[in-house]
Amino acid sequence: MSSMSSVAGLSKYIKTLPKAKFSIIGMLIISFIIGSAYYLIDLNSEIGIFENIIAGGLFGLTVFGISSIMSGALNQQTISIVHGINLKIKHSMFLSALSMTILGIIIIIGGIISQILQLNLFLNSMLFGCVLVYGFNTLVFWATSKVRFMTAAFTGLIQPLLILAMYTLVTFLFIDTSFLGPIILQITIKAIIAAIIFVMAIYAFIKVIASPFKKNLGIGVLDLLSLFIAHMNEGSNSLEGLFENMSEAIDTIVTFVSFKTEKGIKALFISPSVHPGPLGDLGGSNMPTILANKFDHFTMVAHGPSTHDFNPIAVSEIDKVEKSVRKGLEKVEYSSNASKFVRYASQKAKIGVQLFNEGMVILSTFAPDAVDDIEFGVGLTMMAQSRNHCNVKDSIIVDCHNSFTPESGEILPGNSEVFQIIEVIDTINPNQEKHEVKVGCYEDTMETLDKHEGIGDSGIKTMIVEVDNQRTAYVLFDSNNMEMGFRQEIIDAVSDLEIDEIEVMTTDTHTVNTLSRGYNPVGISKRPEIIEYVKISIKEAIKDLEKVEVGTGTEKIENLNTFGPKNSTELISTISSVVAVSKIIAPVLLITALLIAFIWIFFGGL
Repeated sequence: MSSMSSVAGLSKYIKTLPKAKFSIIGMLIISFIIGSAYYLIDLNSEIGIFENIIAGGLFGLTVFGISSIMSGALNQQTISIVHGINLKIKHSMFLSALSMTILGIIIIIGGIISQILQLNLFLNSMLFGCVLVYGFNTLVFWATSKVRFMTAAFTGLIQPLLILAMYTLVTFLFIDTSFLGPIILQITIKAIIAAIIFVMAIYAFIKVIASPFKKNLGIGVLDLLSLFIAHMNEGSNSLEGLFENMSEAIDTIVTFVSFKTEKGIKALFISPSVHPGPLGDLGGSNMPTILANKFDHFTMVAHGPSTHDFNPIAVSEIDKVEKSVRKGLEKVEYSSNASKFVRYASQKAKIGVQLFNEGMVILSTFAPDAVDDIEFGVGLTMMAQSRNHCNVKDSIIVDCHNSFTPESGEILPGNSEVFQIIEVIDTINPNQEKHEVKVGCYEDTMETLDKHEGIGDSGIKTMIVEVDNQRTAYVLFDSNNMEMGFRQEIIDAVSDLEIDEIEVMTTDTHTVNTLSRGYNPVGISKRPEIIEYVKISIKEAIKDLEKVEVGTGTEKIENLNTFGPKNSTELISTISSVVAVSKIIAPVLLITALLIAFIWIFFGGL
């Protein structure tokens, strides 16, 4: 499992929140329940149970519900005025509802303890809950809205202040005016000191975890978090600007096979050594679709040998890949010569090989065993080895990326899989007969499926290559890998169709990784429906078969701005270390601060 995608797994914590109206309705209902529950615990024997429920409900609705709804609106407006991000009205209302619920639970627990100890702990419980809400709101605003600490601390005061003010007003007007002076004094002194204690602990915690990011990467951890959330919630690509501060320019290559008729290019099969990541629509995550759409003809963008180190830092970097492909197409020499598709295997390594004119395509897979990306250096070795062994000009290496488990590891220099790949390349017969070639194409966006089923924007693309009456289906899903075993299930399901060979590939698009899982391979669900799409695509591509000429190319991509080997590793190691340290520091700092605030509020006199 690649480190970058492990981090992408954090996206499962970004949920779609309910609309503002549902949060408002929830606050009205929950606040009524909180008030009723407290009044039933602290039962007034002078009136009946029903009257206690109604009186308590109205008290809770007024003190907690109305004030929290007001704070939801004011929080959003305040953050908007200071040009903060991410806090839409639905987010603000949900935060107020969640904070109010936390406060209500603390008050109810305080009421139960009051009855056991025969003490009046309502005010202290409410103060402690308000301090907790203040710290929680401050942390959320500071961490997610890209605002300064003081702005977040000021905005975080709105909800607890409104609740305390509403409580003071209701007490003065309807309950007992004789306690107005002592209430204000207690609220002011206890709340200020407790809030300072708690919020300073939060400040210290954030500063501790922010230091490694600033030192190692030159970026702010809260900027990273805020912009990441903005991308997940709104599709904002502002995070790419942050990536520029840690980008590294590299040189890599793109290889391709071009099929043309008298009318021009019919199909283009591209394998760029550029990784389609990191996730969502950031950087090169949607490269397979974006790059394919830059050409007017049928274009398949397969997964070339590359890891997350080669993630483009911006969508605009994909233009450099396109430019290199077009430059290479100008040099292509075409002929009608192609060999049959032949499979070779050595231990776990398996390849499907087909020679086209002066080049060859190698489809690499370890299925049914699971592996992740093939590192670029390993891919270069495969190219050099196959070119020398088969005496060809171009070697188009494709990482089929079609067998996944969460434990899948990358193929890196020194891994045993590298030697297995080299061994299997050495078994290729370089003297295969060449014949005329036909090609048929079909693509379908698979509209009944979407990212929830691991299907990206390009859906499925199928190319049938016919050589000497042998038909080979190249089936490419716009997906991030494939659930282990699904490849073979597809192969078995199409065995009765008019084809002789088939290989199933995925583009490794990371646009599908913004849902409940960091990984989202195709084949987790709706397998029969997906297989039906494969069958249809093969049948339709066969209908499209026609004679073509074929040519291959290899072109260098220069100055591609990517995460880079150094920064990619640094980012992951920094995040990993911060997460590890936070597991220790966060409980120590925050629990200590809460304990001090608790002691001060409940046992500090006044």
